[in-house]
Amino acid sequence: MKRLSLTLLLFAALCVLGCGSSNDSSSSTSASGADCPKGKLATKKDGVLTVATDKPAYPPYFEDDDPTNGEGFESAVAYAIGKQLGYPPAKVDWTVESFNASFAPGPKDFDFDVNQITITPPREKAVDFSAPYYKANQAVVALKDSDAAKAKSLADLQNAKLGVQIGTSSLEEAENEIEPSSRPEVFNTSNDVVQALKNGQIEAIVVDLPTAFYLTAVQVPEATVVGQFGAGSGEAWGALLEKESQLTGCVSSAIEELESSGELEKITQRWMSQAAGAPELH
Repeated sequence: MKRLSLTLLLFAALCVLGCGSSNDSSSSTSASGADCPKGKLATKKDGVLTVATDKPAYPPYFEDDDPTNGEGFESAVAYAIGKQLGYPPAKVDWTVESFNASFAPGPKDFDFDVNQITITPPREKAVDFSAPYYKANQAVVALKDSDAAKAKSLADLQNAKLGVQIGTSSLEEAENEIEPSSRPEVFNTSNDVVQALKNGQIEAIVVDLPTAFYLTAVQVPEATVVGQFGAGSGEAWGALLEKESQLTGCVSSAIEELESSGELEKITQRWMSQAAGAPELH
């Protein structure tokens, strides 16, 4: 690790005594304004903030598969972070990074990635995470004419044939919370999971709640959101950065400023408000 300046050490010590983390699941620390000169950070490209996400980029996180338009929850969050850091939209570039590759160890060609990436201890060993910008419950999506669609509790889903995308936290959540009688089938991409559901290879899928609403509205209208689980805990999503990135504290500070100003809540309400409507499964 780089040697910290005396000023930063004193700042860190004061925070240990009097500052609270915005979320215990992330080990990121905030940086002061003096450490984050607006528009002059140590970005991958001088004077430009490079943001990554997967392709295709789905609603409600992105609209029209175009992260650059500022429409959709994560597009709006990324631009809001950029603005806080001194990078207006014209100084924000987007690049494609697959979900699984994003939290693999090693150098990154982006400054941060937003892609519904849950902050977990194993991932934190390989990459940095910012303070969280959203908490998402898991949800079950099932074909309307299936037995799984009639489930009123997690126990009702134990014998259902479930599917999840590889690398997501949905597999662990499904196994821990639903405790299915057989291990869920794992697919390489979200499109593969959806196709398996359409083909009847699986009876239901486990995804994060906002994605569940998109799937049933656009991709699989013959399916329904059975319900959500994990209420009260939720999975914290953070911006992902290269391990020991000089920008981690600055991105965390930007998110915390957006939270305290109320702007993050406005963005969340605009793009994610539908997520509150699913029944809870216990």
